[in-house]
Amino acid sequence: MSKDLCHCILLRKASRRVSSYYDEALAPLGVNIAQFSLLRNINRMAPVSLTDLAARVELDRSTVGRNAKVLERMGLVEIRPGKDQREATLLVSEAGKAILREGAPLWDRVQADIESRLGADGVGRLRDLLAAL
Repeated sequence: MSKDLCHCILLRKASRRVSSYYDEALAPLGVNIAQFSLLRNINRMAPVSLTDLAARVELDRSTVGRNAKVLERMGLVEIRPGKDQREATLLVSEAGKAILREGAPLWDRVQADIESRLGADGVGRLRDLLAAL
């Protein structure tokens, strides 16, 4: 491979392209893939602390906190005090659950389209390669 090709740049370009597929599909719901994904993780783990959620999604706690505040302003998440007053707990609101229900088939279609483009072998190789990183 050429020394001029940067692996990071190639991965970032691919990531932006793939993210745009999901963002376009989810746009009618008023959320992007990052928000939808965070909402799904909150729903799976609820009630969940910011610290535990941050560990799950592999982001720093302050970033997750800022993103959770956006979801709260959108009416999709409820932020409540945790057992320890220093820690907030997140729950998906009824409006957030509706977004998850409506968004699931949209997300599924993008998944299926990507899998169709790559083929079963390509999807398997892609997952293996990404896991190796």
